[in-house]
Amino acid sequence: MMKFKSKRFGIRFGFGKRTNNKGTQQDQQQKGFGNNNNSSSSNYEIKWELRPGGMLVQKRQESIGEDLISIRVSTFAHFHDLSIEATSTFGELKMVLALLTGLEPKQQRLLFKGKEREDDEYLHMVGVGEKDKVLLLEDPAFKEKKLLNNISTSCPTIIV
Repeated sequence: MMKFKSKRFGIRFGFGKRTNNKGTQQDQQQKGFGNNNNSSSSNYEIKWELRPGGMLVQKRQESIGEDLISIRVSTFAHFHDLSIEATSTFGELKMVLALLTGLEPKQQRLLFKGKEREDDEYLHMVGVGEKDKVLLLEDPAFKEKKLLNNISTSCPTIIV
């Protein structure tokens, strides 16, 4: 249960019982000083870092492998379920899909929410989340070149 107690210069968020002694260890733990090993109501300790400008800020939590999302990339005939980091770009997704589909990244067009996405756009910034669907299309210019190459190789010219 949270108790809100206002002070002269701000608001204090307290956890657990409060005693009248102003310098007790429990008060220091509630303010973020000292160890939180003895405190049963608070399970984490705030870590601070000093920035080059002298500003004291809360340290960011580094998470490796926790920001993986599962997405489904579908073409007209097939679909592929992949796990990729949410902070990846669409260009990186194209490289992974090149291994699966055989299409080079230049030949791929990726659409999310009806819009074609650029290679430098980040998945999480566009809103790609868990179990979302991304559509993979072959670039029409490359498709036309491939058709023209197939026609020219399959029909040999006859010289009389």
